[in-house]
Amino acid sequence: MSDLGRIESLTQEDFRHLLTGEDPEAERRLFLRAHYETTRRFGRKIFVRGLIEISNICRNDCYYCGLRRSNRALGRYRLSREEILEACRIGYGIGFRTFVLQGGEDLYWRGARLVDLVREIKGLYGDCALTLSLGEMEADEYRDLYRAGADRYLLRHETHNLAHYARLHPPEMSGRHRLACLRELKAIGFQTGTGIMVGSPGQTVAHIAEDLAFIADLRPEMIGVGPFLTHKDTPFRHEKNGSLDVTLRFIALCRLICPDALIPATTAVATLHPEGRSRAILSGSNVVMPNLSPPAHRRQYALYDDKACLGSEAAEGIRLLAEELHKIDYEIDFGRGDYAPSATPKNI
Repeated sequence: MSDLGRIESLTQEDFRHLLTGEDPEAERRLFLRAHYETTRRFGRKIFVRGLIEISNICRNDCYYCGLRRSNRALGRYRLSREEILEACRIGYGIGFRTFVLQGGEDLYWRGARLVDLVREIKGLYGDCALTLSLGEMEADEYRDLYRAGADRYLLRHETHNLAHYARLHPPEMSGRHRLACLRELKAIGFQTGTGIMVGSPGQTVAHIAEDLAFIADLRPEMIGVGPFLTHKDTPFRHEKNGSLDVTLRFIALCRLICPDALIPATTAVATLHPEGRSRAILSGSNVVMPNLSPPAHRRQYALYDDKACLGSEAAEGIRLLAEELHKIDYEIDFGRGDYAPSATPKNI
């Protein structure tokens, strides 16, 4: 296997070797190096973002997602402009300087209406960064949002392998189009995020290695990754949840491949394991996104079963989050935490 000190020399075969966990010494060195790279660049601080889930209505029918349009059991909601602005007001008062608007592909929150909302939020909170995670759009829509002031856009590619993508999505969705959207976002100037679900049905270690190679090529500013978790009202309800251990290895490898990236410790890792978030941070994550959505709707944004959305996962539980981080010798950073590439060479 290639030397971990020369990250750019790692091959997909090296990725597969490290992802399996079959070499304890290589795994130990992987986590040590990832932790070192994270603390060297960011210290022992974790950026926090206020997450606002603006709608659980989605036009898509992805086989793994509880928000899929075929799920008739889910109570649907859509936040109003006033509710979104109120969530921002509350979050700003708590101290958040980044807001993340996330939602299903709800056509109501598209076009001029969304552009106006972005412009209004940035007008009210000019010192804040604004991240959007609202799915696939046309290139001109992305450009309008960027011009209105949106700073970042997160669009997980879910899997780079087109055959595997087809296993997870209905025929009308295209893996090639998803990848083209990511390239367009980068070209426009967004701080761009991508990522995968670890352990999704049909996924192999070779698929994950392929994802790592894609991430190394794309050089995203953000990488969102979490374990696949089942939802009782999807075709994959009888599948197994993804592995936390493999997820942590993936996070560590992403930290080495993209040392300056913003990598959240996702709600999914916290849902899968009580210490999932702490372990993700120790593996290379440097962002946490407490939930700013109106409490009445948090459980309705049900991507998967038993989603963690209370306590330290909630914006009002920021003190609990601070205490949780303190246990592993980290502290909250409310700053924007913009992507800032280090001048230090990768070969160290």
